[in-house]
Amino acid sequence: MRIKKENTIGVVIDIQSRLYPVIQDADTLTKNNTILIKGLRVLHIPIVVTQQYTKGLGETIPELAEALGEYKHIEKTAFSCCDEPRFNEDLALASKMYVVVTGIEAHVCVMQTVNDLIGQGYIPVVVEDCIGSRNPNDKKIAIERMRQSGAIITTYESILFELLKYSGTDQFREISQLVK
Repeated sequence: MRIKKENTIGVVIDIQSRLYPVIQDADTLTKNNTILIKGLRVLHIPIVVTQQYTKGLGETIPELAEALGEYKHIEKTAFSCCDEPRFNEDLALASKMYVVVTGIEAHVCVMQTVNDLIGQGYIPVVVEDCIGSRNPNDKKIAIERMRQSGAIITTYESILFELLKYSGTDQFREISQLVK
């Protein structure tokens, strides 16, 4: 089953300034997420952004805010994005089947959201090299559990080229420049 860009939406979960510095390998995650977000934008794939308790955890990190361009986040206090009505409304309005998921923490908000998305009939595509936790073992176990639940696990470069589909296009050249 190939994932098609026409039927895909992106979700960036809670990559916020006060929590992010304690996430394992945060610098690499920043780089990977920036490339993923820029690539999704090149492909004209809509992106939903959530922030968990912004007052306490801060805004989306500046590097990603810049990559996102103009956006409005969905404020949440629930761990699963699917427990926030506006999130469900945005997904329903987009009318997409595949949900490319990135964010933190892998074993809490990301995993709960992914499992709920599966329960709602979506196909989550978890970008393994764009999710993180404070403890690497928590991330490892979360990935195993999401895979067992039916999520597709991938990398940012793999999903971008799968969505791209063809070489020799302007989008191909832009994506190629991003991943170099």
